[in-house]
Amino acid sequence: MSGPQAWAAAVLSELMRTSPLELAANVFTATNIVLAGRNNIHTWWTGIVGTALFAVVFATSHLYADVALQLFFVATGILGWWKWLRGDHGEPLPIRHATVSQLAWTVPAGIVATAAYGAMLHFYTQAYAPFFDSTVLVFSIIGQILMMQRRVENWAFWLLVNTICVPLYYSRGLHLTALLYAGFWINAVYAWRNWRRLAALPSASSSSPLHTESSHA
Repeated sequence: MSGPQAWAAAVLSELMRTSPLELAANVFTATNIVLAGRNNIHTWWTGIVGTALFAVVFATSHLYADVALQLFFVATGILGWWKWLRGDHGEPLPIRHATVSQLAWTVPAGIVATAAYGAMLHFYTQAYAPFFDSTVLVFSIIGQILMMQRRVENWAFWLLVNTICVPLYYSRGLHLTALLYAGFWINAVYAWRNWRRLAALPSASSSSPLHTESSHA
């Protein structure tokens, strides 16, 4: 069997072993991430559905920090949806770069929070890979907050998160989810470049909440 055929057969086999719940969570979350990269407002409701489903999936895998993270995503998804719809004083919320001062305190604070939460999970729960799981939790929160504010640098944090998630989820038997996050890694690279380009455009062009990349194709 040739390379592409073998790969397709392996994917099909994995899909057949995947629970309907994990499969549905992957579909909604994949849609959410692609739409986010294209600066499309429908990223929010698809993300709310996907993260709610993943909260259940991760609970069964004892990834407790990820459960908390998915619940955070549901809450901030509602807030982000409202924020993008409302805009900035009646105008669409613009895509901008985070300031140096914002990042200067955000990264150290994230490292401290990761160590503290990871230690709590390590000593008081049966969490799997608590420090890696906590890194995903903390830096996903940072990335989500920056995305809600339409800051370009949110994608740097998603790159870090996705780099950790692929081996973490694969090690727990969530093979389809690990494959999905590998796709997210590629999407984050594309989205980072796309948002940088949009941030350089005039505000009316770069900030429309319904903008898609295809409109400039």
